[in-house]
Amino acid sequence: MSNSVSKWFAAFLALLLLYLVPAGEMARRQDDLSRLVVYQSVTKFVDSVRTKGYITPIMYNDFLQELAATGNMYSVEMEHHHKKYHPEYGDPSDPDTFLNRYSVVYDAYYQDDVMRYLFPDSHVAKEDDSRRYRLTAGDHFQVSVRSLNRTPGLLIFDALTGSNSGGKAAIAFPYGGLVLNEDYE
Repeated sequence: MSNSVSKWFAAFLALLLLYLVPAGEMARRQDDLSRLVVYQSVTKFVDSVRTKGYITPIMYNDFLQELAATGNMYSVEMEHHHKKYHPEYGDPSDPDTFLNRYSVVYDAYYQDDVMRYLFPDSHVAKEDDSRRYRLTAGDHFQVSVRSLNRTPGLLIFDALTGSNSGGKAAIAFPYGGLVLNEDYE
């Protein structure tokens, strides 16, 4: 009896080692390649926006196509913090009470604000200059990309370990920085 149990256990172990472990390793490598593509796409897009000082619908659509090439679904969130200087007064109604200092205020614009500007309800061509979302040198721009689906690597890892990664994103990458230039030409 114990001989047959050990044979079944050996067959199960062989099945595990011959098929499931290599499949899990291949899925993990695919996730790593997807992370690299997301990293490269996000840094290229953000650095392009920071260098040019604007976003066009074509730039944004190309960015989304690069992300879609991984076969995963992503949530993309853009943030633009526009820097403003406000003079400080002792009495705001009297300009002669200027205190010789300025306070820095950031106006924040998020994904919905940028998308309304890039993709308005009008039928203007994508190449039209009016659809450029312009940023100013010194502003802060950031993009956060997060995977929405459970990748094959995550599914196999959960199956092999008995864990549940649930709502944890397999791929998440935030990147941003200061806008360096205003190349509107």
